[in-house]
Amino acid sequence: MTYQEMFGRVEQLLAAADASGIGEHLAFQFNITGEGAGAFYLEVKDGTVVVQPYEYHDRDALFTCSAETLFKIAQGKTDPVAAVMLGKLRVEGNIEKALRLKQLLGKAGA
Repeated sequence: MTYQEMFGRVEQLLAAADASGIGEHLAFQFNITGEGAGAFYLEVKDGTVVVQPYEYHDRDALFTCSAETLFKIAQGKTDPVAAVMLGKLRVEGNIEKALRLKQLLGKAGA
């Protein structure tokens, strides 16, 4: 899988995310390791989700994982907190805001 293929799949999965109940601004960067490696960011602003294939230096949290782990989390097959505990997902930054990812992606995978 190339970075472009991985990012295209991420865009499709996150297009279903419902951020209407999230009133705060969230900015997350994802560093994907292994197959499809690269970086992208997810921003929640004014109840909408934007995903762009760039790094986001003024981010609230940085997530590092494989594309496979991210897909499983986005599809609701893996709990992000469990992925951290198993060492499959590394989180840096504002943990409180990082936990909002579960709420956001839970709606994408539904």
